[in-house]
Amino acid sequence: MQNCFSAEGPLARHVRGFSVRQPQLDMALAVSKAVAKKGNLILEAGTGVGKTFAYLIPALLSGKQVIISTGSKNLQEQLFYKDLPALLDMLDMAPRLALLKGRSNYLCQYRLDKQMMEASSVDARVLDDLLKINQWAGITKDGDFGGLTSVAEDSPALVHIRSTKETCIGKKCEAYEACFTRKARLRAMEARISVINHHLFFADTQLKETGFAELLPDADVVVFDEAHLLPDIAISYFGQQCGSKSINHLLQHILAIYQQELKDTGQLESFSQRCLQKLSDWQNLLFAYGESDWRRAMGIKEIAMASWAIVEELNALKAVMQAHVGRSDELDLALEQVVELISKLEVFFHCENSQAAYSIDYGTHFLTLRLSPMNVAKECEQLFTKQTSWIFTSATLQVNRSLSLFANELAMQDAEQLILDSPFDYANQSLLCVPRELANVNHKAATVKQMVEICLKASHAAKGRTFVLFTSHSMLSLVARELSTRLHYPLLVQGQDSKQGLLKKFRQLGNAVLLGTGAFWEGVDVRGKLLSCVIIDKLPFVSPDDPLYRARAELAQHRGQDPFMQVSLPQAIIALKQGVGRLIRDERDKGVLILCDNRIVNRPYGQAFLTSLPPMARTRDLNKAIALLEQC
Repeated sequence: MQNCFSAEGPLARHVRGFSVRQPQLDMALAVSKAVAKKGNLILEAGTGVGKTFAYLIPALLSGKQVIISTGSKNLQEQLFYKDLPALLDMLDMAPRLALLKGRSNYLCQYRLDKQMMEASSVDARVLDDLLKINQWAGITKDGDFGGLTSVAEDSPALVHIRSTKETCIGKKCEAYEACFTRKARLRAMEARISVINHHLFFADTQLKETGFAELLPDADVVVFDEAHLLPDIAISYFGQQCGSKSINHLLQHILAIYQQELKDTGQLESFSQRCLQKLSDWQNLLFAYGESDWRRAMGIKEIAMASWAIVEELNALKAVMQAHVGRSDELDLALEQVVELISKLEVFFHCENSQAAYSIDYGTHFLTLRLSPMNVAKECEQLFTKQTSWIFTSATLQVNRSLSLFANELAMQDAEQLILDSPFDYANQSLLCVPRELANVNHKAATVKQMVEICLKASHAAKGRTFVLFTSHSMLSLVARELSTRLHYPLLVQGQDSKQGLLKKFRQLGNAVLLGTGAFWEGVDVRGKLLSCVIIDKLPFVSPDDPLYRARAELAQHRGQDPFMQVSLPQAIIALKQGVGRLIRDERDKGVLILCDNRIVNRPYGQAFLTSLPPMARTRDLNKAIALLEQC
């Protein structure tokens, strides 16, 4: 390690502008030690430490089988296509690598063939895309939709030809030998380094528990980058969910079986249609009430009756399907799914788990019921076994200079804990401004007016080159409407294009102002003079109406703890650090962060935020911040 990161090492010889960074070497040594001793490590590495190379090089030189897991597909692909090939060239190594995504990212040849056989009954626009996919299927080597450019990412055709565990018939499939999902797993089993993402890691864990063939090998070492995302992802996977879209899809599939195979079974059609009607009535009722807490929703008599009416109709449909068992493989498979669905809905409708939060997520046309455990430490204890070395790293893990909150959430109290601060000179590169005389964040009209004025002054001084980050879509919309008629620079607003599309435009324009919510608080890297100012509307506390927050708060209270200090504050600190991290991305960057929330300076808990943030220079004088922006 000392040699690799030295002034005469391979990095120095191959990386333009390389300089020896002590925190990077310290991280590489800590990772090497954990791998060698089969230990566990939780490590926060501030922006600029160079954490990617600091864990990849020990992983490569260890000679062990390693899984690298990321929070996003963007980082996953950057590691596989850019960082790992570059390092292998520098180190003169050639181990087998594998890029593995969730099975829905791969083409299912069986489902595609089935769709092509039924082409005469397919909508013309969907058929056009299916023909393009069929052409691509003949030339693709891995079946990864990431390489499919002839069809839009949101094409409805993709729903019908993705690989799914529900439609997989395993070795009975004629395409078993050619199966892209199976081949991807084989590559991972043979690879020394596999690059995956957190969702696949937890999904794979669930598959192992339910007896399906798992995708991932049992590795010697697992490294989680962007590890701050793990607790919430773990909660979603150790919980349950049931969406009206998937129920609708199952019922439509049963109708298709009737149309194509069992035309003599009229009851199959009528009972499926009755289920679809009950589903529609139930969904419309929930959208009308708009209640996000499922327990409270089930306390409304009308919703409870509509909910149990769906189960009643599904049981009637199940009886009809059971009368025709053996006549169709597709129907037999659908019957298993109906039985599983009824069981799942009964779990949600009884609401008996006192250690979980029950919530409803509303989409554009469909909704999803979620059951989320308040605490996943027990599940994590069983998952993170002693046979493997577990390494967790991110730029944002510590709260008030401690990693214990993260360690406790994942039952990793025995892991070595290390905080490596950024090597950037924040005191001279950046300025944190919390303007004086800010309006109360709860007074929306005054806050909007104030945000607009601050955005206009700051973006004018910065000649565009500004991110404005919001904690809510409603505030974003109100400020965007006002700025659209008053701003003299290009205005890019979340929702106008994809996240990557907006970022590309921001970089190309060079003088734009971009408005975004949660998606833009992390995983965004704009370096140099393209970005000089970040404005944040308020401290990102989770809504007190969020069902999972309420459940966690109740659990903390039950344990005699303060819910605000134990749940709300730590989450907000991590989220704020993510937003602040957009400003300074390398040692030459300079910029101003404007936080439009004076609670950080006039409330006792504000100090916990300030202690957790990088050591930026600070001011309450907005004019001083404006003057600095004019010089950036």
